[in-house]
Amino acid sequence: MAGRKLRFGQSPAQRPLSFLWDCKIQGGCFLVVGKVKWFSKQKGYGFIEQEDGTDVFVHYASVVGEGFRTLEEGQTVEFDVVQGPRGNQAANVTVQ
Repeated sequence: MAGRKLRFGQSPAQRPLSFLWDCKIQGGCFLVVGKVKWFSKQKGYGFIEQEDGTDVFVHYASVVGEGFRTLEEGQTVEFDVVQGPRGNQAANVTVQ
């Protein structure tokens, strides 16, 4: 589990509000670092490659920020892994 840190140890002030939804409602979370494999601005989704080589789905609504939220290929990002309807997906995505 290299590159993963448990998020449950953080104080409530350090967590984004969406953390409560993603982790407590949908299951446990891990903070992960990865690189954007590809992201379609037109479709609003893409994939992030984790350090272990596996891919995680990312939707534009999971990118932290204001206004038009997008990611660029090759960007290093930090995110939570949560269980989505079709498997693991990224949540609370921030660009490093």
